Amino acid sequence: MSVRVERDEKTGVAVVTLDRPDRHNAITLGMARELAAVWRAFRYEDEVRAIVVTGAGGRAFSTGVDRTDAGNVPQPSSPYTIDDPLLTIGPKANDLWKPVVAAVEGMACGGAFYLLGEAEFLIAGEDASFFDPHTTYGMVSAFETVHMALRMPHGEAARMALMGGAERISARRAYETGLVSELTPSGGALDAARRAAAVIAAHPTEAVQGTVRALWSVQESARSRALAHAPHLVTLGNLPPERQAELFGRRTDGHRLR
Repeated sequence: MSVRVERDEKTGVAVVTLDRPDRHNAITLGMARELAAVWRAFRYEDEVRAIVVTGAGGRAFSTGVDRTDAGNVPQPSSPYTIDDPLLTIGPKANDLWKPVVAAVEGMACGGAFYLLGEAEFLIAGEDASFFDPHTTYGMVSAFETVHMALRMPHGEAARMALMGGAERISARRAYETGLVSELTPSGGALDAARRAAAVIAAHPTEAVQGTVRALWSVQESARSRALAHAPHLVTLGNLPPERQAELFGRRTDGHRLR
């Protein structure tokens, strides 16, 4: 299993860990199914009152979908539909309204934003970085950008999406722009997220979940309308897979850090 779950009965906090550190916690099709099952199961676990999501190893929260697995997803020919294996990896997509705190160390990019976009808030180590390489590889950043546009100032979300792999947003910059709510020394994000989650879990859970639901209702209509356009934009704007693979093979590590 590449998704590890730990439960602390004393605090009521569960920690969900993406556990493929040798692959920067890239998400396989199997992991996507595991994550959906984990979130749905939490709806029935009353003893779990708050959740932390993180990545193993410290080098990356996640670098998104595993490209090898992504190539195994057959796609319909219609530009009006798309089968995206990451659509249901987040808690809100699985009708879970218990609070989720994300602890980010290292890289978080691309498909990682499906998870980060559905967390209540983010805590990051000072060495964390955020970027979106889609445009670099001839891919439309649609689903990811929708999630981030609701968490970041428009100009910051646009810059990250349009600059592609050429630039990474530092943890400090993410904190300054509001994407990250707390900055910790490198390696400290998980402990800080556990502490915050424990405080939340100590409050009456009905009030907490109602507050989570109220907060999400503010942006839910805009989010759902934007996501409805995403499949068409992806199918119309993406380069053919073989051309994407060619561009991916030319990638460099010359990212600029802000």
